[in-house]
Amino acid sequence: MPAPTYWDYLHLPELLSCQGGLNDSPAPDELHFIIVHQVYELWFKLSLSQLRLARDHLAAPHLPEERVPFVVHHLGRVNSILRLCVDQFAVMETLPPQDFLDFRDKLVPSSGFQSFQMREFEILLGLTAERRIKYAGTDPIEHIRSQTHSPAGRAVADQLLATIAETSLRDALLAWLGRTPIMGSSPGDPDDADVVARFLAEYYARVERHQREGAEQLVKVLGGVDADKIRARVDGALAGVREFLLPEDPLARRARAALVFIESYRHLPLLAWPRLLLDTCVELEEQTVLFRHRHARMVERTIGRRVGSGGSAGVEYLDQTTAYRVFPELWNVRTCLLPRDRIPPISGEETYHFVGG
Repeated sequence: MPAPTYWDYLHLPELLSCQGGLNDSPAPDELHFIIVHQVYELWFKLSLSQLRLARDHLAAPHLPEERVPFVVHHLGRVNSILRLCVDQFAVMETLPPQDFLDFRDKLVPSSGFQSFQMREFEILLGLTAERRIKYAGTDPIEHIRSQTHSPAGRAVADQLLATIAETSLRDALLAWLGRTPIMGSSPGDPDDADVVARFLAEYYARVERHQREGAEQLVKVLGGVDADKIRARVDGALAGVREFLLPEDPLARRARAALVFIESYRHLPLLAWPRLLLDTCVELEEQTVLFRHRHARMVERTIGRRVGSGGSAGVEYLDQTTAYRVFPELWNVRTCLLPRDRIPPISGEETYHFVGG
């Protein structure tokens, strides 16, 4: 068998024949619309494969330290794709509003909300049905799954059901955090619960002292102006810190303790890659939010605030989705962190050094 050509390897004839639209002769602006959205879907396909690779490692019963860079690498690739997708909206915006309106009506009732790969991306990250915002009175996933009047529609519905049954990246990350040694203690150790409880209690006490001292310093600098309001705000912030650090669920408590521990002692060698993994997940969420916001502004620039072609509230719905947070713990922990000179002394430090280091 002869070696494949470039076009055979990439199936270019088939790929380049997929831009015909509804009548196989789209106008130039419609061709532009089709290609831009097909490129997004290709990036989504690659992002899903990278998320699954990272998730599979995190979800394993044991993640060796030498495999954490692998997880960071693949999540970092998703972040690069999302940055590119955000920039790609500039290409979409070269389609003027009236030129889009020339063919928009023929799209009804199809809509970008039916991008099942974007919905799959959300599910795989860990966005739950309870958090998902409805549009046109319908859950986006249920709407897509209702379109089963063709073999393609049934295949899409089956794929979404399969993804819902998978372990999400969020669940895998929290499980991994729950296994993190804290002060040299690991789950399964006889006194692990006591070690974690002491760590959290001391950490909270130090946070409280630090924030109250800071409040009094601010009151002093301001000459007593708004002293009661400042102290009340600190009380509210500390209540949030306590709620975050000491949830009733012991699994959630241990995962959050690990978050605080990794962020506080990130200078230790064996915590360097875990800290980078957390930072990469924060960036993943940040890039997803930026994508949603940029998408909303592109749509508003193109069609204003009219009803979406699929019956949704259009820009209003897109703006609501920018409030999604799949990893709230990774953001909330920042309220709890202390300066380096205020963190509790570490015990079992040798646990976090490389062998021979």
